[in-house]
Amino acid sequence: MFDEERALGAAMRTFWEKGYEATSTQDLCDATGLGRSSIYNTFKSKHDLFARALTHYIDTTTATQLVILGDSRLSGADRLRALLAVIVDAETEHRTGGRSMGCLTVNTTVELAGRDPMAASLLERDTARRLAALRAVIEEGRRDGSITSPREAGALARFVNAAIGGMRVSGQGGADRATLESIAEVTLDALTR
Repeated sequence: MFDEERALGAAMRTFWEKGYEATSTQDLCDATGLGRSSIYNTFKSKHDLFARALTHYIDTTTATQLVILGDSRLSGADRLRALLAVIVDAETEHRTGGRSMGCLTVNTTVELAGRDPMAASLLERDTARRLAALRAVIEEGRRDGSITSPREAGALARFVNAAIGGMRVSGQGGADRATLESIAEVTLDALTR
């Protein structure tokens, strides 16, 4: 019996590992176990399958991050610390040749956002959602005293988002756990000093 969710997950992982352009239809057939005609009958096109895979990745990854950022038992700074720890873990587990796969949204931003309106739209919506959550946590951290930077909360949210993207790229470049933890610590220092 055909499991569309499993096929979508396998396609997502293939795009994540190889990138959109470098992923061939045969790669997708191999990953999903589907023939070419089944892929096109189910997903219409490589681009449509990529859009669905990217949406699936965004939904699951952002949902996980929003749960961490929404944990009201923790101070604002501790929520950000927990989020950065998850990023470090993600970038240091499951490595191939000493490098992580990074983040499908970061990879897609670099590869496609400037020339693919669909990808750009998905990424913009996701970024806006994450920035709003980061800003809210920073504002809560200000109220609970755990975040003391005088900078505007929106600017700090963009800084944290950029630091996370940088950690993802650094992981792809081979940065080890200690290096990524150092980036996380400096990011937190910028918010609390």
